[in-house]
Amino acid sequence: MPTDLAVPGLHLLSIAIAVVGGVFLTFSDFVMRSLAAAERNAGIQSMQLINRKVYRSVFIVLLIGLVPASIVMAALVAINAGTQASIFAMAGAITYTFGVMGVTAAGNVPMNKRLDAMTLNVPKTLGYWSTYLARWTALNTVRVIASIASAALFSIGAQAL
Repeated sequence: MPTDLAVPGLHLLSIAIAVVGGVFLTFSDFVMRSLAAAERNAGIQSMQLINRKVYRSVFIVLLIGLVPASIVMAALVAINAGTQASIFAMAGAITYTFGVMGVTAAGNVPMNKRLDAMTLNVPKTLGYWSTYLARWTALNTVRVIASIASAALFSIGAQAL
């Protein structure tokens, strides 16, 4: 891939990752606090609905699609560009794959599935909600930081070309 195509490709990848990170930021910043402030069953039901609807969204296409896009872009830069750009691109791909998608798959999604299987107005569900809010938000904040870092790494990689 010639560097004249790699630079805009890396910048577009950075922007797409930043968009994903922005969605995560909204949840850590105010959505989860709002759900926590609602009556517990209302918060639980709202999060259950959000978790069901997300699978038919542009967000999920970006979230998942950016894993292979990051890896392919990093590989193309490594094959066709300088060492410094390759290091940043590879670091961006690793950060996104593990810091965003890995945390999502190993942490947030299992918690979402557990919450989705729970029934409203049951003490077990109400008890889990407090744990869910704290842990899910902490994991989500890791995804915010990983998204920012990954976007920055790809952008710096573009500048290094």
